Amino acid sequence: MNILIYPSYFPTISHYVAMAQADSITFETEDNFQKQTNRNRTYIYSPNGIQLLNIPIKHSKERHQKTKEVRLETAFDWQKQHFKSLEAAYRTSPFFEYFEDELTPVFNKKHTFLVDLNFETMEIVSKCLRLKLEFNNTKEYFHEVPDYTDFRFLINGKKETKIFENYTQVFGEKHGFINNLSILDLMFNEGKFALDYLKNQKL
Repeated sequence: MNILIYPSYFPTISHYVAMAQADSITFETEDNFQKQTNRNRTYIYSPNGIQLLNIPIKHSKERHQKTKEVRLETAFDWQKQHFKSLEAAYRTSPFFEYFEDELTPVFNKKHTFLVDLNFETMEIVSKCLRLKLEFNNTKEYFHEVPDYTDFRFLINGKKETKIFENYTQVFGEKHGFINNLSILDLMFNEGKFALDYLKNQKL
């Protein structure tokens, strides 16, 4: 399966199910930026239930700005806030401390462009999962892509309705199972078993 998919910020489990089962991965990098998508956000399981982690971006006067040209807003320390949220959500999970040292650098590094940050988060997660991440990037945008299985719709986040198998979540007894969160939720809860989980899910 040759897939076309968007790079995103600590992608959803559905993103990683597609990537774990792909023969080849091509990332869409020639699209126009759209608000309210997972290009600059991810969802985690906090003590109060689902929580949005949103990356602030510099707004452009251009009507159609390419995603690869979107710059991060650095006026306040959103990285520190995101890491504190992850600690509150997952400090008691089985594998948070196991992966903490791998993840910490991305919250201390100052990126200029959103797409560079997204690629770095995916590379770190893939390394933690022991998933070999080899990929190409698009050179121009096409609406129809007959040579690929098109998973670009997965970037729409909450509009994606695929239900995956339950696994144990930190606050599951309090709020129940929450489906298709950030890959970090699966990673912190399932650790070395996460890759097998991804390969066994149906898309």
